[in-house]
Amino acid sequence: MTIKIRILLADDHKIMREGLRSLLEKESDLEVVAEAENGRRAVQLTLKFKPHIVIMDISMPDLNGIEATRQIIGELPDVKIICLSMHSDRRFVAGILKAGASGYLLKDCAFEELVYAVRTVVANRTYLSPAIADIVVEDYLRQLSRPDSSVSSVLTPREREVLQLLAEGWSTKQIASHLHVSFKTIETHRRQIMDKLGVHSIAELTKYAVREGLTSLET
Repeated sequence: MTIKIRILLADDHKIMREGLRSLLEKESDLEVVAEAENGRRAVQLTLKFKPHIVIMDISMPDLNGIEATRQIIGELPDVKIICLSMHSDRRFVAGILKAGASGYLLKDCAFEELVYAVRTVVANRTYLSPAIADIVVEDYLRQLSRPDSSVSSVLTPREREVLQLLAEGWSTKQIASHLHVSFKTIETHRRQIMDKLGVHSIAELTKYAVREGLTSLET
């Protein structure tokens, strides 16, 4: 009996998840074990079901795909992450690959390409769609002569989480409750984020978060 490749789908659009599940489960060696509507749920369900593959969107509320990938790989390094996104912006591509993703495809790809990507990363190889591969090479060449000043090098993982939630309109009290920490802790994080980034208002923080790809505010 062939062991099926267990897949978790993480996308905040239900119709996207349902469509992918329907197509993937027509393949005899693929099985969708869970669906997540945001990044934090994706982390929780990955820890619970331990799939072989997580097909991850980037722009999701609460916790974006980049941060979710970083947390999943930190806890379960053998899980393979394939990003399936409408974004080809180099910040998104570089961010999720640096976080540990093994593949990146655009949502306008053919379904056959996604299946090929799944089987490729399960075999411990990387899969990048041609358009994304070009971006990765260009970005690599550009980074050779430039120091790293991205959000991932400036802020801690928890600060990036708090920044995304602040940018999405969550109050300090709501964030504290959601992350199970004190109001004072979130206030400290907010002050440290502002100090590190040299900004002085939530509006400026929001602009920074959008520019750096932590949130698209379209979700």
